[in-house]
Amino acid sequence: MRRSAITIAAALLASAPIAAQTVPPAAPVDRIIDQGTNHSEVMRIAQYLTDVIGARLTNSPGIRKAEDWTQAKFREWGLANVHKEGFEFGRGWWNERLSVRMVTPRPLQLVAAPLAWTPGTDGPVRGEVVLAPMKDAAAFDALKGKLRGKIALITDPKPIQDPVDPAFKRWSDEELVKRNYYDLPNAEDEDNAGYAARIAFAARRDAFLKQEGALGYATMSSRNNKLVHGQNSQFQLGKSGTVPAIELAAEDYRRLARLAKMGAKPVLEIDSVSHFDDSDSKAYNILADIPGTDAKAGYVMAGAHLDSWAMGDGAADNGAGTAMVMEAARILKASGIRTRRTIRFALWAGEEQGLLGSMAYVENHVARRPVDPGATGIVRYLTWSDAFPITPGPDHAKLAAYFNLDNGSGRIRGIYAQGNTAVMPIFEQWFAPFRAMGATSVSARRTDSTDHVFFDAVGIPAFQFIQDPLDYGALVHHTNVDTFDHLKADDLRQGAIILAAFLVNAANSDQPLPRAPLATAPTAADRFYPFTGSEAAH
Repeated sequence: MRRSAITIAAALLASAPIAAQTVPPAAPVDRIIDQGTNHSEVMRIAQYLTDVIGARLTNSPGIRKAEDWTQAKFREWGLANVHKEGFEFGRGWWNERLSVRMVTPRPLQLVAAPLAWTPGTDGPVRGEVVLAPMKDAAAFDALKGKLRGKIALITDPKPIQDPVDPAFKRWSDEELVKRNYYDLPNAEDEDNAGYAARIAFAARRDAFLKQEGALGYATMSSRNNKLVHGQNSQFQLGKSGTVPAIELAAEDYRRLARLAKMGAKPVLEIDSVSHFDDSDSKAYNILADIPGTDAKAGYVMAGAHLDSWAMGDGAADNGAGTAMVMEAARILKASGIRTRRTIRFALWAGEEQGLLGSMAYVENHVARRPVDPGATGIVRYLTWSDAFPITPGPDHAKLAAYFNLDNGSGRIRGIYAQGNTAVMPIFEQWFAPFRAMGATSVSARRTDSTDHVFFDAVGIPAFQFIQDPLDYGALVHHTNVDTFDHLKADDLRQGAIILAAFLVNAANSDQPLPRAPLATAPTAADRFYPFTGSEAAH
């Protein structure tokens, strides 16, 4: 009987018109996977950003080139509404060259980075090294009159720490399970005043070194193995450093400190050429759309920060995230998938100075909070989410979801639900096609320090993906070795594919993703023992 039925069916198919035998179109996930594997351009995108453009410090020549190039690529792929949106930032700065060498007691080339937004030396300068730690203003009295013509080592030379974790790591299944927990919110006081005081002290320290006639100063890298960063926060006009400043590799810094302590009077030669550019004080976010079929349905977003620090080429942080976001845009346009909601792609500026680009977008489009207008940089970042009330903007009801990528080159292993437990079963279904690619974990945990933070803080469903750490934290994050070599092609292809699929799901769902209640100002009852701040006195 079964054989007869099959024979009859085959005969009917053979005699059917050609049009009736057409194969149904591939499911969107299959089309996304095909485009993201067999036709991937993610590594070409990453290579241009890193090998050709290189470091992309906000308002530097590198970021300006990246702004133009990314817009051109979005237009080439057929995206709409490609443009940049400016926000007030500060100074442009870049270092043309830096050479630091010890000349006595023996000649030795040292590994160093210029501190961003500090001046060069105006030709080679030589000076005796003085160990002059400056934790606070109390150190000024002891150092007064001792720094003229000298190069000051201003941080304590911390002893070397033996490594306890592997330099390269992927999450095991057991570790992913441990990352899934609900962290109960507690309205604890932040040490924002303390951080603001440290920022103010850095300006006082710079003024003291200038007044005392120091040739320059050096800080010690926070990592070993000749890794340097060059991080600094003096990017505002009128607040930049006035004394040449460098960061020395930890091994070189300790050597100089030991020589200075033993009375060997080491002498350094520093030759640094740095440039300030105040022609445009605005930084720019890059935005591009794939329009939806329903103009009233709102939009979903994906974002990554385009800026980097000045050392290395900004590959893992965050050329990787930028490449995956751009590749997801290319995949969706090339595969011809249409969605109800518009999909918007954002490449942020000023992330390294306190998520300033995404903050500006939220303030201009989504919601506002009464933040102190005088607060800038990291201080503004720390205080923004504590300012109430929240005033929804024109896009608050339109923006259905935001997805962010900013944890290096590692493959996506899951997503943080930001305490929004209602989205967890939805995301588990969305990950189902990608379990064989290693993406399985939906964690209730909240994560911070990436550009989803301010969207989440005003009630938008906003998420950061869980990624394998690789060597991100151990070696490349903000360092001189953050180059193309540390990017993993298969991981980036997987990440772009999953991001594209999540965007399609969010843009086509009948209902927007569930939202957490809009936050309100905490009361004293929200603070629990052990009490912090003023409650501790009562």
